[in-house]
Amino acid sequence: MGRVRHLRWWIVALICAGTVANYLARNSLGVLAPELKVRLAMTTQQYSYVVGAFQFAYTVMQPVAGFIVDRFGLRAGFALFGVAWSLANMLHALAFGWISLALFRGLLGLAESAAVPSGIKAIAEWFPARERSVAVGWFNAGTSLGALIAPPLVVAVSLWANWRVAFAVTGAIGLVWAAAWWVFYRPPGQHPAITEDERALIAADRPATPSRPASAGEIVRTSRFWIIAIPRFLAEPAWQTFSFWIPLYLATERGMDLKQIALFAWLPFLAADLGGVLGGYLSPFLMRRAGLRLVPSRVAGVVLAAVLMIAPGCIGLAVSPYLAIALFCVGGFAHQMLSVLINTLSADVFTPEEVGTANGFIGQAGWLGGLLFSLLIGQLADTIGYAPLFAALSVFDLIGAAVLLLGMKQLRLPETVR
Repeated sequence: MGRVRHLRWWIVALICAGTVANYLARNSLGVLAPELKVRLAMTTQQYSYVVGAFQFAYTVMQPVAGFIVDRFGLRAGFALFGVAWSLANMLHALAFGWISLALFRGLLGLAESAAVPSGIKAIAEWFPARERSVAVGWFNAGTSLGALIAPPLVVAVSLWANWRVAFAVTGAIGLVWAAAWWVFYRPPGQHPAITEDERALIAADRPATPSRPASAGEIVRTSRFWIIAIPRFLAEPAWQTFSFWIPLYLATERGMDLKQIALFAWLPFLAADLGGVLGGYLSPFLMRRAGLRLVPSRVAGVVLAAVLMIAPGCIGLAVSPYLAIALFCVGGFAHQMLSVLINTLSADVFTPEEVGTANGFIGQAGWLGGLLFSLLIGQLADTIGYAPLFAALSVFDLIGAAVLLLGMKQLRLPETVR
């Protein structure tokens, strides 16, 4: 294999493609929710249980998936999880009621839980700290890009064939990516295409390797873990609400049909892509122009994003569905900016040998928040409406930003090799 300059950015592109496949499979359910409620005779509450099955499985499995990729290798681990989530998504086509749909959704949650810990671990392995937030921004763009592609693709396949074929198609895309990951990924020390200059650049910035990675118990007992995990717990309900509930909200409260949803439901995820990418560049910009150090630059971006999250909290006041979609767009932009910087902080303050496990537990905290909020929506949306629930999301993010500000001094970077 020939040498490739700036190979680390090609690695980010490969990770981004994986998150596109992951979120395309994940968001297929939300796009098809209005039709599935009719076809499978589901109530809103039962739909929340289907969503909750995915969230519960994902929540439980995320630190386990992080541990697996830390201990057994990123190349094989991520590829196997990719095959597993693809097959689980294809099984959705066999659902005959909400209980079977929830079962298949739970299997999908178990398998998809590896995506973020694996991506963050790969970036920690391949990037120096000063470039890490930019890399996470591009990697994170795959989450919203997959969600962006899902409405037009899933609706198109559903109208061309049916909803069962739509699940099969979105699952098959993941199988193609898993094969590509297995063929092309290697860590920097083993990749045959890396240049010696790039290998030296990465090695010079790596933290000193401890005698052994911290155990799971040691990780969760550190203050830096909780200072990142609490804001993630408070922030994740917004993204999961956008991913799983926007189509149903537009159908039930704004009167849109499936074709209208396909035309407009992808726009918040386009804005989310922009927020994720620009959020990655914001931290280096603040370091260069405002003289902030690494961790304060990340926290400043989170605070800005939390303020912007006030916009989706005002959706209940929107007089038209198009204004509501515009506010969702601001929310998508703000949340992904926030998400990039929180995920980057986990790669900053934990070593590459333990970051998969650490990010898995941080992700578990986030998904626990998302699970609880989705169940709350299922219980309350038909009685009090969505407006108070969207307002709560804004408050959550402001509280999370305050936690980061108060605990910022505890977020110390590992010692680097000089």
